[in-house]
Amino acid sequence: MSVKIRLRRMGAKKKPFYRFVAADSRSPRDGRFKEVLGYYDPIETPAKVVVEEERIYYWLKQGATPSETANSLFRQVGLISKWEKLRKGEDVSGMELLTQITERKKKKKTKKRVVKAEVPEVKQGEVKEAVQAEVSPEKPEEEEKEPEGKKEEEKQAAPEQAESRKEAEKELKQESEGKKSEKKEAESKTEDSEEGKS
Repeated sequence: MSVKIRLRRMGAKKKPFYRFVAADSRSPRDGRFKEVLGYYDPIETPAKVVVEEERIYYWLKQGATPSETANSLFRQVGLISKWEKLRKGEDVSGMELLTQITERKKKKKTKKRVVKAEVPEVKQGEVKEAVQAEVSPEKPEEEEKEPEGKKEEEKQAAPEQAESRKEAEKELKQESEGKKSEKKEAESKTEDSEEGKS
């Protein structure tokens, strides 16, 4: 049966308060424990850590291992360095433990920008041609360095392409409006013929 020195969560919802406890490694976080060894209050600014040195040293002598979080808190307070000097037999009478620790700066979350690709509207028959025009194969590194004259030609050609897209969109709108009007005429004819029959 291995004993661990770890944190036991106490306190209300969204207001945590932790106790350092010596507990069996198999027991749950907030389950049975052997002894309370101090507490850690992260809500206070700066955070407060109070430990019972003698009892922690007792459990460390018995072979208890602190959890990662408890170990880091003990290091910040100075308990671990004092324990190591005690084991070596050095004088620790002048060492005092801290009761407050400085907290790390919290990382700010950065929002990822979502870039929407503009897809031009194309007639059904022209879909393959448009896809082939939009997707160009990867160019080798040698071809990446183009002369400046070509870049200027591309810049001049860009407004022309935009105009051709606008024209294509207008044609599509006109066709769709024509189809809608044809449907309406067909529906009105069928309604007239049904009324004439009855």
